[in-house]
Amino acid sequence: MAGLTPFTRIGIFGGTFDPPHVGHQILAAEALDQLSLDRILWVLTPNPPHKQNRAITPLEDRLRMVESTITGNNKFELSSVEIERQPPHYALDTVNTLQELHPDAEMVYLIGGDLLSTLPEWYKPQEFVDACSAIGVMCRPGQQADLQRLEGVIQGISSKLVIIDAPLLEISSSGIRRRIVGKKPYRYYLPEAVCRIIREGNLYLENKD
Repeated sequence: MAGLTPFTRIGIFGGTFDPPHVGHQILAAEALDQLSLDRILWVLTPNPPHKQNRAITPLEDRLRMVESTITGNNKFELSSVEIERQPPHYALDTVNTLQELHPDAEMVYLIGGDLLSTLPEWYKPQEFVDACSAIGVMCRPGQQADLQRLEGVIQGISSKLVIIDAPLLEISSSGIRRRIVGKKPYRYYLPEAVCRIIREGNLYLENKD
């Protein structure tokens, strides 16, 4: 990551992306626009601490899928920050590492609304929230978090949250994997290039959940 351009606001979009789908693209695009981000870093997690109970598609396959997903948008960038360091890969460490690489930038961590209520269970949640300039949350219509409860556990979290207004999409990587196993239609849940990689590599033909 040598020769980095000095950005003002960086969105951190982490995940296993197994596989990346159109919902990921929409969240990233809406975050870029609504949160006035200069760049979104797609941080591919090789072996997430909270998914130790299932097999994950090989890293090289997921790398190819993410690269194909972000091609064509010069404000999307694949980050290898978690690939290059030893596990476990915690969000706090990722934010701190990226802050060191971009010392003058604001770090905006992006999550889905379903993860918001789990933040107290994350590694050093108070330090994580303190390290972020903001946390962008895409909530489904009608989805609400108990901010009073969260504030009681993580001080100052309310002031860091920014809601991203995005359309309701009932799409998930796990759901797509199940569709492939069950021989259900899945083509239009995915970028075309990702679909091609899955078919060429015969990925997800066995249920690994």
